[in-house]
Amino acid sequence: MAQNDLRKVTKNKNYHMRLVMVNGLDVFDAISERRSVRRYKDEPVPHDSLLKILEAARLAPSAGNRQPWMFIVVKDRERKKGLARASNNQLFMADAGAVITVLSDPDRSPKWYLQDPMIAVEHMCLEAVELGLGTCWIGAFDESSVKRILGVPDRLRVICLLTIGMPAEKPSRSSRKDLLEIVFEEFYDNPIRFQQ
Repeated sequence: MAQNDLRKVTKNKNYHMRLVMVNGLDVFDAISERRSVRRYKDEPVPHDSLLKILEAARLAPSAGNRQPWMFIVVKDRERKKGLARASNNQLFMADAGAVITVLSDPDRSPKWYLQDPMIAVEHMCLEAVELGLGTCWIGAFDESSVKRILGVPDRLRVICLLTIGMPAEKPSRSSRKDLLEIVFEEFYDNPIRFQQ
């Protein structure tokens, strides 16, 4: 974070302590700390933080630099409740400070319109960690209901929804498979060597 950005964000006293504690995370630390948060404090997401998270998404790479994504930021409580109902009644979504609906344009990137926005979503998740915020990626939803609630044109696809807010929980780390189970060297089923 640039020094000017730090001064601008730290004007909010409540936000200052969180920023000081997490400022300086490197990328691997942010990856290690990221969790799916499903309980949020009743606090809005600071506007500067939301803009920085969206900027992280904007900077994501895409096939042929087509950038097929669009994002709808929803902060209205009733609209968030509607999105929660459209997402298999995942009612915790309404408690998040914001829900970002991620859209994609198949005409802009016919082959990669599903994959490219997910790169942008992970950028948002990691930037949120750096800023002391929690996120949860929502993949279970009724697309036609989400489109109706948000006025999304038929030609666009809803890729996922992302809750963002002040976490009211710190979920424990989920187990992960060992590298030897998922990484091969040169060809399938040839275990990778960890020493040269």
